[in-house]
Amino acid sequence: MRKKLIGKKWNIALCTLLCTAILFTGCGEEKKENAGEPTKVESQEKTEENKEPGGEENKENQEELEGENPTKGTDLEGEDTPNEADKTEETEAMRDITTMEYVQSFGVGINLGNTFESCGFEASTVTAYETGWGSPVISPKIIKGYANCGFGVMRVPVAWSNLMGEDYTINDKYLTRVKAVVDCILKEEMCVILNIHWDGGWWTGFSEADKKDECMYKYERIWTQLCEAFGDYNDHLMFESLNEEGCWENLWNRYGGTNGKPEAYALLNEINQKFVDIVRASGGNNALRHLLIAGYATDIELTCDELFKMPNDPANRMAVSVHYYTPSTFAILDEDASWGKMQPDWGSDEDYEFLNKNMDMMKEHFIDQGIPVIVGEFGAATKNKAEGAVNRYLTAVCDAAYRRGMCPVLWDITDVFYSRTAAKFIDEELLSGLMAVLEIER
Repeated sequence: MRKKLIGKKWNIALCTLLCTAILFTGCGEEKKENAGEPTKVESQEKTEENKEPGGEENKENQEELEGENPTKGTDLEGEDTPNEADKTEETEAMRDITTMEYVQSFGVGINLGNTFESCGFEASTVTAYETGWGSPVISPKIIKGYANCGFGVMRVPVAWSNLMGEDYTINDKYLTRVKAVVDCILKEEMCVILNIHWDGGWWTGFSEADKKDECMYKYERIWTQLCEAFGDYNDHLMFESLNEEGCWENLWNRYGGTNGKPEAYALLNEINQKFVDIVRASGGNNALRHLLIAGYATDIELTCDELFKMPNDPANRMAVSVHYYTPSTFAILDEDASWGKMQPDWGSDEDYEFLNKNMDMMKEHFIDQGIPVIVGEFGAATKNKAEGAVNRYLTAVCDAAYRRGMCPVLWDITDVFYSRTAAKFIDEELLSGLMAVLEIER
């Protein structure tokens, strides 16, 4: 993530351009000059770069997080999150439903972006990372506002390397804080998608012979700890194998022929299989937990390639994840860049035709084959756009995905579409347009 701002240069999820240490959701590597692909839209920006927050509004939470007992339930802005006696979500049995039924029950989702995945700077407290990219400390009021909007699932991106200890041990306070927010979301009867997000670029090491084993070990250590920490949660919690980092330009460049392509896909397939094996082997509710498998660069065309394989899963409870920021000149750019001219408007016949073509591709390759699909991120730059263009685009993407049986999950960060201060959606017309898809029979 280079500063995540809907506008300016994002790294698109097409993998030829990987993003740097603070870019929104990219593949983890700087854009190459003249690579022929855009960087993904910088969807939001840290307010004070590399600076820890010190405001009074975060003091109470920070003191709690830094207390002597990191396993104690974390206080969210003065309101207790569910304590052990209140937690029913985590101890209920897993329901006897298919993953297709499960995913389609989500309705429309939203990301808790630029919060726990903030990274690329050094900080000494959990609160510093939580607020490092402009988010306030997450409170029950904020979460309740999301639920009141009608969202059925919240994706929680996390950079687990922050404050990590020896042997890739996840920081107790960091894990406790994430659990507190997850508990708060579940209390509002939303489901949660929890992932490993881009967190400093270590994913590039998977493609280097001298680093692959160590990267795989770190990956296994992280998921082993998460499986233990969340193992008794019921199926309102879903695990996602990774974000957009499943692509390696040093192995294969999609614009440079097919040399290295089988190796690149085989590596992602191997990581996704490792993920399933770790979760299933951990037992408990994880034996039946629904899992989200990241496609190649979470790009639709690349994920529909025959070289991408869903893992073997004894529980047969998996969905596939793709992201949608297409066309990149509209969804990513809010000003002209060296790689392309910003598209200020969207909504022509050609625009709708291309959107439907992509969504039909996912339906044919996955939905029609019984494999559920989650569009884990879709979004658009909001600056310098024609009136109504962003709303047209977002509602069209949401509608196209939903009516084909997929779950669309809006990418959002602080005060772009949802105000975390006011705990309400900023544009009621846009919200109504997104939620209108729930009336579609499928």
